[in-house]
Amino acid sequence: MKALITGITGQDGSYLAEFLLSKGYQVHGLIRRASTFNTSRVDHIYTDPHLPGTRFFLHYGDLSDSGQLTNLIYNLQPDEIYHLGAQSHVRVSFDMPEYTGDITGLGTIRILEALRRSGVKARFYQASSSEMFGDAPAPQNEDTPFRPRSPYAAAKVYAYWVTANYREAYRLFACNGILFNHESPRRGETFVTRKITRGLAQIRAGKEDKIYLGNLEAKRDWGFAPEYVECMWLMLQQDEPEDFVVGTGEAHSVKEFLQAAFAYLDLDWRQYVEIDPRYFRPTEVEFLLADPSRAKRKLGWEPKIGFSELVKIMVDYDLERSGLPAPGEGKRILQEKRIHWTKNELTPGL
Repeated sequence: MKALITGITGQDGSYLAEFLLSKGYQVHGLIRRASTFNTSRVDHIYTDPHLPGTRFFLHYGDLSDSGQLTNLIYNLQPDEIYHLGAQSHVRVSFDMPEYTGDITGLGTIRILEALRRSGVKARFYQASSSEMFGDAPAPQNEDTPFRPRSPYAAAKVYAYWVTANYREAYRLFACNGILFNHESPRRGETFVTRKITRGLAQIRAGKEDKIYLGNLEAKRDWGFAPEYVECMWLMLQQDEPEDFVVGTGEAHSVKEFLQAAFAYLDLDWRQYVEIDPRYFRPTEVEFLLADPSRAKRKLGWEPKIGFSELVKIMVDYDLERSGLPAPGEGKRILQEKRIHWTKNELTPGL
């Protein structure tokens, strides 16, 4: 089996690449050309493509370039395409709305058009987002109306519906995975959970005094990213394409995440956190909570890592990354779940 992953250098793309390689896939990833290396999350699985038996390949490209996407898909003839690439930071989408719409929204239709025009019979996964639900009443499931509250969410709604349209109009095997927040040590450092755990490690190391955050009352359904990529794969293994909500069914506020992280090190978060108005969104999403009943019933999937475990895993990682001793509870949890550290990263133990 041959898979193409956009966004392979991101959190989800790197975990998915590892997962598919463990399944015997040949994995191809789309990366953007940059003047500095941006492949740190996949460096540990990269091998020289000239070596015999290599199953992991990277290709330069961009979601704004439809011609290059069409050529790549036609030449590779992948069995599965996992479209994870996007401008995915919600707050940044208010500052860069046009770019977000182009990459996050139109990038999806460029790939779907490449499939339609080339005749490649690949199964297609679209990374949809719980942000699409916006201020719709919780819990949210596959039948909950979308009420986007950011340019990012609006672009994802476009991508969702165009995926559904191409599935119906052209009989493509195309699925939307509506994933609620999923975190890990590979989460980008500007996302709130990683800002907290990395900031906590910096405070413990004496390198910083404060963490600056925005809305502490927003509630999210937080899960563990390595588990979520398996659900992406399961969606493309079904007999018929279908859309699925993926989450834990449990919500916690940013303040609760702070409390759990600092309490793990016997610290009071209130002494170290300052509110910065710059981090508030013009329109906020207060409460996202998944109803993942369909995924549990039809895919046989449910998460194993809970909220408190996730916090400990991330704090342990950032402490070790800063050269500090960690309590070790997070690492013990990972060992029990057959997940381990590899080259300063997390690797699913499959």
